[in-house]
Formats: sequence, C-alpha cells, structure tokens
Amino acid sequence: MFNGLARSFMIKRGENPGNGDRREAAEAMAKNAKKNDMILRSSGVVNIDGSDNFASVFSKRGRKGVNQDCAIVWEEFGCQADMLFCGIFDGHGPWGHFVAKKVRESMVSSLLCNWQETLARASLDEDINLESDQKHWRFHIWKHSYLKTCASVDQELEHYRKIDSFLSGTTALTIVRQGDLIFVANVGDSRAVLATTSDDGTLVPVQLTVDFKPNLPREYLTILSEEAERIIQCNGRVFCLHDEPGVHRVWLPDEESPGLAMSRAFGDYCVKDCGLISVPEVTQRHITSGDLFVVLATDGVWDVISNQEAVQIVSSTPDKAKAAKHLVESAARAWRKKRKGIAMDDISAICLFFHSTPLPLHEAYVNEQSRNMKLKK
Repeated sequence: MFNGLARSFMIKRGENPGNGDRREAAEAMAKNAKKNDMILRSSGVVNIDGSDNFASVFSKRGRKGVNQDCAIVWEEFGCQADMLFCGIFDGHGPWGHFVAKKVRESMVSSLLCNWQETLARASLDEDINLESDQKHWRFHIWKHSYLKTCASVDQELEHYRKIDSFLSGTTALTIVRQGDLIFVANVGDSRAVLATTSDDGTLVPVQLTVDFKPNLPREYLTILSEEAERIIQCNGRVFCLHDEPGVHRVWLPDEESPGLAMSRAFGDYCVKDCGLISVPEVTQRHITSGDLFVVLATDGVWDVISNQEAVQIVSSTPDKAKAAKHLVESAARAWRKKRKGIAMDDISAICLFFHSTPLPLHEAYVNEQSRNMKLKK
C-alpha cells in the first residue's frame, strides 16, 4: 500500500523505536533529500525527473520589516516515491520569523515520524484491514498523524527557550500528495486554492481551506460558532480597532493585546488560554485529470487577489517555473493600487502542478479568454 515503507524506518512486529530514533531518522532523510535537490526552503523550483509534480515557490518581503513568511517543498517525502510534502508559514510578532522557521522544521520531521508510527500500528492491528478501503484508512492515518504532530510541535515550541513565542506565532498550511490523493492541513489564515477544469474547459477555482479568522463569513456558520464561541467562552475578546474597520482581532480579557487577526496559530501563548488553538483542519481530495494545480499562499496574496484571479494569473504564466513569482508580483501591484497608505504585508506562494497537461497552461488560458469573448459578443 505504501511503497518504500521498509526503506524508511524498518518497523517490525514487536519493535517500537523511540521518538528520538524516529526523529533522527527523519532528519537524516531530510539531509539526504537536500543533497539530492529534493528539498527547497527558499524561492525556486522543485522538478525531479520522472515525477508528476512541479513546484514553483516565491516569497517577497513586505513593508513591515523582516520577511516573516517561509516555505518548504520536499519531493519523495520520507523516501516515498509517490509522496510530496509542501507547506507555507506566516509568522507574526517580534519573533515571528524565527517561530515560522522553527515550526516548519519541527513539523516536517514530526509529521513523518507520526505517520510512520500510525501506519505501523494500523498494519499490526488485526481489526483493521488497510486493503479494504484504502482511501478511508489513508485519510484516517494522515488526520491522526497531523493532529498528533500539531499538538507536539506547539508544545515543543512553548518550551524552546531560544525563541520567545509568548507574543509571537505563525500559521501553517501544508499539503501531502500521495499518489492521486492530497491531504490538506491548515492552522491559521493562509489559503489553498485548487484550479480545476469544468466540462466546457474553463478554469474553476476550488477553495480547499477555511481562513481561520476571529470572524468568518456567513457561509461558515458552523465553524463560526465553534471559533467565536470558543474564544468568548475562554474569556477572550473579538473586536475591530477604530482605524481598522472590518479587521476583527483576538484580545486578552483586560488588555488591548495582542490583537491577533486569526483564531488558530502556533505560539502566541499569551492567548492560548483565551481560545486560540493550534488544532488543524484536515481534509482530503482525490486528484482527477481535470485538476491542474493548487496554490498555497499567505494572506498577503488573498487580501488583494481573489481565488479566480489567482488561478488565472498562474495559468496565464507561460513558464511554470515563474508561476509563483508572477502571482506574488501581481499581488504586490494590487497592494499598491488597492491599499494605498497601508504597509504591504509579506507575500508568499507555492504553485504545485499535479501533472503535465496535453495543452500548455497558458494556451488553455488564452482559449478560455477567447471563448469568454465570443460569449460576450
């Protein structure tokens, strides 16, 4: 079911290696992958011969100081030929750039360890038949692994004395591709948007995640009740500042601090008792031939670019290697136009293309625009 498992950890019946051993093995895999250009932690491209994946990454510093965004792409994640991991992290607060990078590194090794352990335990459970419903069990294993990982990463961060994360934190949006399935885990207000083709060949954006803001749109009433009620029940407060109408933030019960614009994040321990959580929303999607790519981006993109605009910008880029840069630069121009007088946020994006298409993306975009023009006539 999972090609290469034995190569990864060699977990045998009756053997239970400690967390330290698994962590060391995961870190060794990461170092080896870096030597073979399978891991990218900066702007650039990941394109391995024989792989269906093609990843374009770009990040641009805003006008608020040091760039607190960071990203990672790992092809053949955990020595699995059919797996890829990618994630984007948006730090905030005085130590936000350190927190984002710490969570990025901790999450990769921790997730790999927890996935291997969960898979090994499931394979040894006589009551579980992994072959009976592979899609169901894959999702169950990844969801359990993500929940355990995020809890341990947040706990580890709290006790990591080299970084002061009391008033600093980060979001984390990650995707694991395993064969024709993708597993999405989101903590915070970064967003993943899939570009798929409709029956008539037009590009359609599909939002895969929820922006975990203190206030959510009406279409997310169920989640809104969970998010808002949790904060209020924990004596946290949610309101907008007079000079930021429409921007709801999380505040301490008796202080005008910290003013977080999200309801889920790693770190920010000053408000962890006031309803802020680091529990991820985990979902899955089966990739079809009509699904072209997925965009992972920080809120610096989504504050000024719509989902439809994003997939059109990416699909209209002739060179896929420059897709993320094209999207980020488009967002930067939109900031200058739409948000005059407001300091531009850091802007980062990953464009993950699933498979080579018979028709180049930019030609498909031109054809779509041509059809739209004919319809208007």
